Amino acid sequence: MGALLVAANAIGETTGHRPFQDTVSKNKVEEARFVTINGMEQWVTIKGNPARPVILFLHGGPGSTMSPYADVLLKDWEKDFLLVQWDQRGAGKTYGKMAPEELTPAFLKANPLSIDQLAKDGIALAEYLIEHLKKQKIFLFGTSWGSVLGVTIASRRPDLFYAYVGHSQVVDPRDDRRLYDTVWQMAQQKGDTAALSVLRALGKPPYSRARDVGRLWRVVKKYEAASSTPPPPGWFVEAPGYTGTADSLHRSDGDDYSFVNFVGDQVLGVPAMRAGIQFSVDQLEFKVPVYLIQGVHDLLTPASVTKAWFNRIKAPAKEYFLLPHAAHGFNQEVLSKEYNLFMRLSKKLKNP
Repeated sequence: MGALLVAANAIGETTGHRPFQDTVSKNKVEEARFVTINGMEQWVTIKGNPARPVILFLHGGPGSTMSPYADVLLKDWEKDFLLVQWDQRGAGKTYGKMAPEELTPAFLKANPLSIDQLAKDGIALAEYLIEHLKKQKIFLFGTSWGSVLGVTIASRRPDLFYAYVGHSQVVDPRDDRRLYDTVWQMAQQKGDTAALSVLRALGKPPYSRARDVGRLWRVVKKYEAASSTPPPPGWFVEAPGYTGTADSLHRSDGDDYSFVNFVGDQVLGVPAMRAGIQFSVDQLEFKVPVYLIQGVHDLLTPASVTKAWFNRIKAPAKEYFLLPHAAHGFNQEVLSKEYNLFMRLSKKLKNP
């Protein structure tokens, strides 16, 4: 009862403007609206079969929302699950609710993000979903940055979740020295003068500016893309309702805003959220089953790191899946593994 009272105080559905049409029937739920989460209006979509288990997706980035693309990527899932996409605080349509006319250094400094606040938002949302959708528990899925929230949320409130599934799991992201050395060696082996020029200009981490981290990560993504199977054409085309000028601007600015908060910027006076993430030391025990999906060609969160952490964690059940044609992002191999895993887990539920 206490948890429901907290959720009721933390969250209330926003009345008035709804840019999407809701549909609720015996076989289908389709809701898209701003929901007040811990005092902030945040964008939440719920789509799928109301009789099936709920999956709460935690997007990566931070700031890289999945809600504009879920209709294409996950349409075939809707008959088997009830899918929830959430534009986190500082991202996408949620960022649009707080966005200034221009993203300035003053705004960044005055509006910091924190893992603690975002995790509290995720917990409040999970409580709301369980009550709103009349479920006992839900599944939690986190990708990349979302895996930071996933581990934190599942650890704080295991009673809300059947299991946690992490994709491209973040473990110890506090600096980029290992990442720099990896791509430097790859660029040398390939004689990639363009990449080597960028890396020489940057010098070795750590960096004081977020933009320098971004330049390094662009080299990383180039090499990941070259070694893994790409996603099908048309996957990342925005659905109707996400194509307006304001939406595009808010996604872009929200991505920048969230990224600066994640990696930090000493000149702008923005502390790094990632500085406090050290799961290899302080997150080794779980009270929910844990499943990790990992790409062989992932450089940002490499298999050597995620597997070492996975081997050390204790959980009621755990499995590790290494995908030979995947890197850090999504492709068909990743989605197929996720779908098959959730189908297998859902069959174990007596009353989803």
